[in-house]
Amino acid sequence: MAFLWTTVHVNNLEESIKFYEKYVGLRVSRRFESRPGVEIAFLGDGETELELIGGGGDYPESDQISLGFSVDSLDKKLDEMNQGGIEIYKGPIQPNPHIKFFYVKDPNGISVQFAEQIK
Repeated sequence: MAFLWTTVHVNNLEESIKFYEKYVGLRVSRRFESRPGVEIAFLGDGETELELIGGGGDYPESDQISLGFSVDSLDKKLDEMNQGGIEIYKGPIQPNPHIKFFYVKDPNGISVQFAEQIK
């Protein structure tokens, strides 16, 4: 069994795609209209993708899910977020010598974690 994707219902598909392309580095692999007024975009080029579904109503912010992404340098990613005007939601946090991370919110209020694994 393989993990295929995580689905996020978004309020603004274009804004969400821009966020994940610019700050996470994911690219749209496919995009289509599933039914009138509802569009789906899959992002990523690995085994696991992020599925964004736009249309069909407004969705509230949620802290019940977070998406985690690995970075080579947490400091560089922090600088990129600050330069882009993206507010750091939580952190940076270093719970042990092997990892440090911080969280931002995507345009829909989903927590996005950027983590540097330290060897």
